[in-house]
Amino acid sequence: MRKKIVAGNWKMNKNPFEAIEIAKKLKNEIKNNNDSETIIFVPSIDLFCVSEILKASQIKIGAQNFYFENNGAYTGEISAQMLKETGINYALVGHSERRILFGENDEMINKKIARALEHQITPVLCVGENLQQRENNLTTEFIRMQIKSALKNIKLKNAGKIIIAYEPIWAIGTGKTADKNQAQEICYEIRKVLGEIYNLNLASQIRILYGGSVNLKNADELFEMQDIDGGLIGGASLKEDFISIANNICKTNFADMEIHV
Repeated sequence: MRKKIVAGNWKMNKNPFEAIEIAKKLKNEIKNNNDSETIIFVPSIDLFCVSEILKASQIKIGAQNFYFENNGAYTGEISAQMLKETGINYALVGHSERRILFGENDEMINKKIARALEHQITPVLCVGENLQQRENNLTTEFIRMQIKSALKNIKLKNAGKIIIAYEPIWAIGTGKTADKNQAQEICYEIRKVLGEIYNLNLASQIRILYGGSVNLKNADELFEMQDIDGGLIGGASLKEDFISIANNICKTNFADMEIHV
């Protein structure tokens, strides 16, 4: 059974003093559970102080970004090697805001995944279509292309360490959400293409998250779908709702769910 994940992406919010207070609250109020994981992706300036607060808890810390070189004349960047040496074990790769606002292309994303795996950091690969692609029935084709490009030359022995987050761009921060059937359909297609690239056994093990205006009202029904293993949560990760979502997923019984391959 794949372990469920509730992940929060703080984006460019909260200074270190604010982050410490939130981290303390999460540590005190999110229940420990062996059947799910909680991960928070915080701004780089908050990584060290938040990891110090949460190091004795089950809550994991992730970086929102890193560069694909280990070191060098790259002013303003941090490397996967630096993250690992600071005790960070997760990182977002290919978030739509990085692709659209900062020009990250498929080649860069592929290099980032390879570098993260080299340093034993779990990459959370973000994929998703825009509204025009959705309306023109290009979603599946586009998502398949994104995954194949991102995983180019990533070997089978490393691929199982990757987490994938399906985030339709038209649903990020808009209040619009893919309904549970739309989200399930694409997450199933993601698992299907993973089976084609690697094998069905690996595809059944990789965890796939849904992100895009996930909140307390829709989280449970999304996470109950067969190929959705949790959520990558944006705005709601900075609210009390995040604690409730994380604790609610602990109560859900997934033992009888069919696992797609």
